[in-house]
Amino acid sequence: MAGLNHVTRGGDPLTFPLSPTVTLTKVSVGPMDNNAYVLEGAGGVVLVDAADDATTLVGVLGDRSLDTVVTTHRHRDHWQALGVLDRTGARLVAGTPDADAIATEAGVHHPDGVWDGDTVPLGSEHLDVIGLVGHTPGSVVLAYRGTEGPTHLFTGDSLFPGGPGKTGSPEDFTSLMDDLEAKVFAVFDDDTVVHPGHGDDTTLGAERPHLAEWRERGW
Repeated sequence: MAGLNHVTRGGDPLTFPLSPTVTLTKVSVGPMDNNAYVLEGAGGVVLVDAADDATTLVGVLGDRSLDTVVTTHRHRDHWQALGVLDRTGARLVAGTPDADAIATEAGVHHPDGVWDGDTVPLGSEHLDVIGLVGHTPGSVVLAYRGTEGPTHLFTGDSLFPGGPGKTGSPEDFTSLMDDLEAKVFAVFDDDTVVHPGHGDDTTLGAERPHLAEWRERGW
């Protein structure tokens, strides 16, 4: 059974309002079923993860002017469509600890590095940046707090329905869990919607009861 805000590779994008002023379009691209997210606010457009299939992403954008691309982390499946930068002239943003790797591996200009406390403009509003260490050294979550309705978190591969993202060592797992608990679950309410880098969406309320279970299993 399909979960919350389900999309499929090759299928139609899903568009819905996040608030009275911001609209989200979610589309699945690439062989790893990556989610790419286009947020349109009053006077601004942000793409979260130009993951793959630049032609599809440009088609989703249509005649809208793209201001910023945020790459949530350094892994290849999240930046293979950064050719949209050449087509649109958009600014590239990434977590500061991952920025060098993205520039080198993707062959693009150096992203503007962001971390805790920074913001990404979305027209007259903005997205708050939260840095999480564990899935990669410089993964970022973007938080949209609208004037109405729940907060929305774009978590890349750091948080999914059912647990945190993959980590390469027990130390990385502990770091990611510590950051998730301190910077996400301790800060945002249960109705906060999680938009991950792959698959269906969830809410913090659905995931919160399982934090101890995730700690115990170690992944």
